[in-house]
Amino acid sequence: MTILQAARTRPRVTHGPRLAVDLDAVGSNTRLFARRTSGALMAVVKADGFGHGAADVARAALSAGASWLGVTTIDEAIALRRRGPSAPMLSWLNPVDADFGAAIAADIDLAVPSREHLDAVLRAGIGARVHLHLDTGMARDGAAPELWPTLCRAARRAEQAGRLRVVGVMGHLGCAEDPADPDNATGRARFVWGVERAREAGLRPPLRHLAATAATLTDPLSHHTLSRVGAGLVGIDPTRTTTLRPAMTLTAPVVGVRSVRAGTAVGYGHTWSADRRTHLALLPLGYADGLPRATSGRAEVLLRGRRRPVVGRVSMDQVVVDVGDDPPELGETAVVFGPGGTGEPTVAEWAAWADTIEHEIVTGIGTRVHR
Repeated sequence: MTILQAARTRPRVTHGPRLAVDLDAVGSNTRLFARRTSGALMAVVKADGFGHGAADVARAALSAGASWLGVTTIDEAIALRRRGPSAPMLSWLNPVDADFGAAIAADIDLAVPSREHLDAVLRAGIGARVHLHLDTGMARDGAAPELWPTLCRAARRAEQAGRLRVVGVMGHLGCAEDPADPDNATGRARFVWGVERAREAGLRPPLRHLAATAATLTDPLSHHTLSRVGAGLVGIDPTRTTTLRPAMTLTAPVVGVRSVRAGTAVGYGHTWSADRRTHLALLPLGYADGLPRATSGRAEVLLRGRRRPVVGRVSMDQVVVDVGDDPPELGETAVVFGPGGTGEPTVAEWAAWADTIEHEIVTGIGTRVHR
């Protein structure tokens, strides 16, 4: 086994793996979602904009019709505020000892899923804008239904005392990716019940939001005054009913090429061996960069205009590609995934190879990859 030493000009490798984000695609997707709902649109840019860059995705979405921003933590919200967007912003997943005072000072709305969170927000200062969060059937975040009336009454007392303002009621559907699932009707009914209990307590929140990406696309009955869309902005449709534009392309340079004989084993555990004389190309990214190890023996990349199989196990820092009798030059670019328009694998394909969802692929791209 020898490294190719043919007398030919080789491009100098000046970069490693690169991630490119198509903000025009984000804008196009945002406009589609804005047309699908009669209410306002919240651009959810948690997890660094689903790995696409929170501030850039936020600006693109706001320019294309979104009027709200949403993240999970206060730290995410404050970091985003510092990057410039001044649109209304909601943070909805925080421990009771979070810095609610900093959020209030930065004009960030806060979700309140429990009496303990309400008390913590009240201790942080006066003037918070809160969205009471009801569990509509996921047994996850949000107040359990049996605790909801008490939470609403406590929030109303705080509002009457001038301590805060209840501006929203929110929930989340657990099965919205399947529009026919009966649990969606249950979740919608529980949300309506929650809004009625809030009104009985004397609250008049102008914002009511239940639908996320999937429900915004397929379940108009779940649309209220605001819809929260995150994955859909970057081209992910959990319902598989709508053509969205994927916004992320991942590429990597070829850093090694070799010719091998039939029977040559590749990678840890020698899980793959060449069945013929062939050429192998080495790409400098692996599971530390977000390529799931579970895709070993399944994944493909686009190189020299053709799909090429990833062979052997995905390593922490590198993968090997079988390029047959068409060896590339050092420095040539392989497309790991992209929109799919030129034959490259898509994020959806990588998710299928890893037996996971697209969200995990795009949010898992590591910090070593140049943006």
